[in-house]
Parts: sequence; structure tokens; C-alpha cells
Amino acid sequence: MQDGLARCKAAVSACFETVLSPLGAMPVEEGMRYALEGGKCLRAFLVMEGAALHGIAPAQSVWAAAAIEALHAYSLVHDDLPCMDDDDLRRGQPTVHKRWDEATAVLVGDALQPLAFELLTRPELGVSSQVRVELIASLARSSGVRGMVLGQAQDIAAETSATPLSLDEITVLQGNKTGALIEWSARAGAVLAGADPTPLGAYAKALGLAFQIQDDILDVEGDVEKTGKAVGKDADAGKATFVSLLGLEGAKARAVALVDEACAALSPYGTRAEPLRDVARFVISRET
Repeated sequence: MQDGLARCKAAVSACFETVLSPLGAMPVEEGMRYALEGGKCLRAFLVMEGAALHGIAPAQSVWAAAAIEALHAYSLVHDDLPCMDDDDLRRGQPTVHKRWDEATAVLVGDALQPLAFELLTRPELGVSSQVRVELIASLARSSGVRGMVLGQAQDIAAETSATPLSLDEITVLQGNKTGALIEWSARAGAVLAGADPTPLGAYAKALGLAFQIQDDILDVEGDVEKTGKAVGKDADAGKATFVSLLGLEGAKARAVALVDEACAALSPYGTRAEPLRDVARFVISRET
């Protein structure tokens, strides 16, 4: 599992080197490189493994993998800003607005977002214009006001609401905020191949929710030295989370059940999908 993530990360980094090396050394350009460093590349791994299940070569799928990592990095840069979650630490390093300033962080996010869509136009992707449009349109939906951005807005609204979110409401919120991009990542490989993405979509829905539950658990039990970001913020803010609603042990049990659900969704692929099952197990055992 870790070897696979490392290979994926190296391949994605090579794509970014190709695209970003011709750029200069202004803070916004340096900030883009900085924001793309240090991640787990989980979403990229989902893209490439889903593509491999359908016979798509890594040299093709890596460009879609890089696209989702650029989009995800943009979301983190903006999420860390003082007007949002106000975080000083990300991936064990100062956040972009701390390393430079808030204006630079806004521009870094603004630059990374269109980079994601640019990467989906690369000729190396080796697909038809119709498939490119489908990937671009679905990423726009998943990252916009019908997906991640909606989830962010719902999260902000919940912080000032007099009524705490219910379990159903927080499930919907996190399905947008975290799950939408994870689902795009898992489905992208099938889309590249012109195949039915339904099984991978079902897998990703369960995986995304398990991922967020583990994040909530880490906010309670995590070590800042391992997570690379602040912990305990949700409780301090009185925020409704899966842990606050289900209890710590209940949240852990729910995460395990979701992993089982994710693995079962991969049954059409048999043993060929074992790397994706390993990802699901990794998601709820990770410490970062």
C-alpha cells in the first residue's frame, strides 16, 4: 500500500515538475510548488488504480491524477485562510498564508484551481474530446457549488447555527465537502476507459465518509507531530462531528462498517481491486 502511494506520488510530482518548472520564482509560483508538496496523494492513487482496473496505462492516467491533486491543494490553501478555518500548520509545515501572506495564499489557490482543468487537456491523457469534456465537467461539478464548495458553505453555516447538525445532516455535508472529490477520483479511471463507473462510485461514497470519520477521530486522538496539523479544534469550537454524535467508539465502528461496504462494492473486479481495498483499510488506520 505505502509502496503504491509512493510510486503514485513520484509520478504525479514528475507531472508537476514538467508543468511548473518553466514558471518563475514569484511568491505565487513558489507558493504553488509549496502547496503541492507533502500530501499522501490518496486521490491520485484512486484515479490511477481505477484506471488500471480498466487497462489504462499509468502514463495516461497520471495526468488526471495530477489534476485532482492540484484541485485538492487549492482547496486546502483556501481552507486554511483566517477567514475560513484559520490554520497555521498543514502537512507539518506553515500554511501558505503563514509562509507568505494572505493575498499570496488567495492567488496560489486561484492559480492551482485552473491548473487542474489545464492538466485534463494534456495530449498525454490520450482520450477523445468527449471524454475530456466529461472529466472536466464532472470535476467542475464535484468541486463547485454542487460539491466541495457547497460542503464548505454548509460547514460555515453550521458553525453559527443555534441548532447542532443531526447525523443525517453532517453525513450530507461531509459527502459534499470531502466525499465529492474522492468520488470523482475513484470514478475517473472508468471514465477514461469509457466504462461504467457505478461500482467505483459506490466504493468511493463509502470510502469518503470513512475518511472523514477518521479525520474526526484524529481531531480527538491524533498527535500534531503525526497529523501535521492542529488537533482538538472541533471540540474547542463545539462543532458537531461524527465523534460528537456517535461517540468515539461508535464513530470507529461506523468507519469499519463503511470500509466493509466499500470493499463489497468492488466485487465486480474480483482480486484485481485488492489495491483499492487496501486503500479503504488504510483510510481508517492512518495517523495523518
